[in-house]
Amino acid sequence: MIVLILSLVAAGLALCGVGFLLLCLWSARAFLRDSRSSVGSFAPPVSILKPLRGMDPQMYESFRSHCSQEYPEYEIIFGVSEAGDPAVEAVQRLMREFPQRQIQLVLCDQILGNNRKVSNLVQMLPKAKYEHVLVNDSDIYVTPDYLRRVMAQFVNPRVGMVTCPYRGIAAGTLGSRLESIGISTEFIPGVLVARQIEDGIHFALGSTLAMSRTALDAIGGLEPLVDYLADDFELGSRISQARFKVALADVVVETHLPAYTFRQFLDHQLRWARSTRDSRRAGYLGLLLTFAVPWALIAVLLAAGAWWSWLILGVGLLLRGAVALQVGAGVVHDRAVVSHLWLLPLRDVVAFWVWFASFMDHKVHWRGDIFILEKGKIRPAYPAQDNLLSGPGAEQDKVSAHS
Repeated sequence: MIVLILSLVAAGLALCGVGFLLLCLWSARAFLRDSRSSVGSFAPPVSILKPLRGMDPQMYESFRSHCSQEYPEYEIIFGVSEAGDPAVEAVQRLMREFPQRQIQLVLCDQILGNNRKVSNLVQMLPKAKYEHVLVNDSDIYVTPDYLRRVMAQFVNPRVGMVTCPYRGIAAGTLGSRLESIGISTEFIPGVLVARQIEDGIHFALGSTLAMSRTALDAIGGLEPLVDYLADDFELGSRISQARFKVALADVVVETHLPAYTFRQFLDHQLRWARSTRDSRRAGYLGLLLTFAVPWALIAVLLAAGAWWSWLILGVGLLLRGAVALQVGAGVVHDRAVVSHLWLLPLRDVVAFWVWFASFMDHKVHWRGDIFILEKGKIRPAYPAQDNLLSGPGAEQDKVSAHS
């Protein structure tokens, strides 16, 4: 009797996941419908801020894509923590190739907090001369109409921030492929659902953080965020709480993912999950109702393969594939989605495990170091690591939806 009850509970949770997948399809169609509107002529000058550390895959090509924008007036400001950073040579090469562009390189030699990206941004911001600023990572590749489509959103005076969806280009490892398909078929669908049911989004994605100085000043600038792990979420959330609108542009950017081992992939997923757990507690708890395929698999096992349990599993798999194609291929134009469809069940089982594991600890792994995450803020887990981070040459890192 107990097993039967548990199987019915699992089946009920799987049906909740089926309902969520239907909501994803509806939200994706609504986004595609809204994206058909033409881009207006509003194009305010903008300062692009790009904090750097070391070299990333396809980084120089990503830099070049920012210099080839079909946009009237903008500047690009790069920031490094050390004068000897390998990224400096790439920026100097860019300056030589595009002498007509306004490009600056800023040395950010102060360590203002544990989030090195924000620490650098605080020191880069005074160099920006325009009313609007846009932050994205060094490995973000953009199309020529990127700035025009993002900045056109600011024609609405209520808009204080604009962000945009992205896709991950996987390396050849299983971990990298699981990361990529998770972004395109799990993370982005959730963003579209939030946009549809919450009358817009109230957070931002690290792929693009475009904001007005007015909105940024209203939340006290960047300085309060120097110890937060999810600076992108905090920026979007605080700007939304300050009664500005956070808009999701219809332009998609891309990033090349590292060649994660499976363990590195799990560590990154746990860091992302624990960050979300601390940033959006209620929404994160609600994710338990979205796992259609894992709950259906549990129902099949507990019901000893009863016909109705297989039916629920079949419906879950069918809708999961439909969401992958609708969002992964149709919204973010991820060309690898079709060939990676067979990975979806594994991806879902891993995400299911990560959800539970995220509550077991407060540690996060971040580029070889371990931090303690408390209420969204990070601190080094070990005193020796604290001394290393506080000394000369301390590491700057990227914190974003995909990093």
